[in-house]
Amino acid sequence: MEMDLGFDDISFEDHDEKTNFRVLKVSDIEKIQEDAIASVCSLLSVPKDSACILLYHFKWNVESLMETWFSDEERVKKNVGLVKKASFANSLDFTCGICFDVFPAHDKMACSCDHMYCHSCLGTYISISIDEGPGCLSLRCPDPSCKAAVGVDMVSLLVSDEYWKKFRKYFVRSFVEGNSRVKWCPAPDCDAAIEYYGDDDGERGSYEVVCSCSFKFCWRCIEEDHRPIDCDTVVKWIQKNKCEAQNVEWILAYTKPCPKCKRAIEKNMGCMHMTCNRSCGHEFCWTCLGPWSNYHHCNTYKSGQKNKTENAEDKRRQNAKESLERYTHYFERWDANHKSRMKAQTDLEKMQEKNLNILCEKFALTKLRLKFVSEAWEQIIECRRTLKWSYAYGYFIPENKCAKVALFQYLQGQAEVGLERLHQCAEKELIKLLEDHEATADQFDVFRVKLVDLTSVTRNYFSNLVTALENDLCESEHEGQAKRKGRNKVEKRDGKKRKTLV
Repeated sequence: MEMDLGFDDISFEDHDEKTNFRVLKVSDIEKIQEDAIASVCSLLSVPKDSACILLYHFKWNVESLMETWFSDEERVKKNVGLVKKASFANSLDFTCGICFDVFPAHDKMACSCDHMYCHSCLGTYISISIDEGPGCLSLRCPDPSCKAAVGVDMVSLLVSDEYWKKFRKYFVRSFVEGNSRVKWCPAPDCDAAIEYYGDDDGERGSYEVVCSCSFKFCWRCIEEDHRPIDCDTVVKWIQKNKCEAQNVEWILAYTKPCPKCKRAIEKNMGCMHMTCNRSCGHEFCWTCLGPWSNYHHCNTYKSGQKNKTENAEDKRRQNAKESLERYTHYFERWDANHKSRMKAQTDLEKMQEKNLNILCEKFALTKLRLKFVSEAWEQIIECRRTLKWSYAYGYFIPENKCAKVALFQYLQGQAEVGLERLHQCAEKELIKLLEDHEATADQFDVFRVKLVDLTSVTRNYFSNLVTALENDLCESEHEGQAKRKGRNKVEKRDGKKRKTLV
């Protein structure tokens, strides 16, 4: 069996200079590995088998390998298990060092040492190591006293196709796991990796990366993309949710009662505007259960009035109750926006697969002219993600920072109200157009103008919110310059007057 690591000639896609990352498919990684192996073989005059062992040991860093090799070649060989090849008399029978049976010379196999084994025993030894995990890539001779490395050629010769496939998988993954600039996409069932070009402090761009599977995540912490909040806040928030596991289960009730008629209502749409379908027809907000007319106050947390007490135990209970109520406020809205984002993603896919065709046929339009619908849904998805993480940010603002809390609630409230209007238009008003058999082209034009305008307005609101939170809601110009690291100041347009928020 010839060694075949699957290194086909692959031409990379040109790296977009506007981004600070590129997506690497498995075939791209294999091509990079093959180039590195060829380079080492040429520069060090070693066989391919040895080059693989050396590169794995040096985590695929050719420069580090070269520097260390030319500094002390013998020490490198000893450390990685490249011992001097032993010579054998090919015509003699031999005793296997594992099963101790006698075999003819043609069944003889050894690493670069003089410990001889039969094909069956050595193949089983390697297969067991592959079953145990990626440690098989640094496997040594079965003799406990010997450090000779088991090479890729030997693995390909002795194991079954199934085990060879697993070995190759570990081999490819070793490139990513040994490279600080490359990480696997965390999306389920995705085998692509991301190579990052930015600086470690994020000054050459954000850590936001997008895989070819469309999953957007933070390259630094490998969590879902959480802009505009930093990785440390995300970690604290996730840890807080774990600590509050029992309370979270209660908060995540699948249904809620209508505030007016008390009948259980299940949320089956993306926006937070709920209308009781029973005879009462009450309109309310899903997250706070307040009247929809007061939705613009929903994002504001209002602590309950504290009862004056001198009893230490009563104070402790009161503080614990208020702490839970405050957490519930932020978590419930964080979770509601997460679910709305997932629903919006599903709605976008449904719209692209089915509803666009209906609109094209109904109003005699091309899909190109309906691009604004997809753009609106993409904006909704992005804004839901931003709004979701803004609630995690809000939870960690100290309550005694009144000015900061007020600015946060103002910016978030503007963005949230704008998003609800956009989401309701894209969701409910589009459904009406699809279901209305008598809808005219003029009605569709009115819808188009409204949706495009709401998309633009909402984008601006969220741009202000994102920039302000990335600057940590700085209240002075000097403080803002110190914290934003060269980013542009966030500005708010108030009619014709431009006023700096930071």
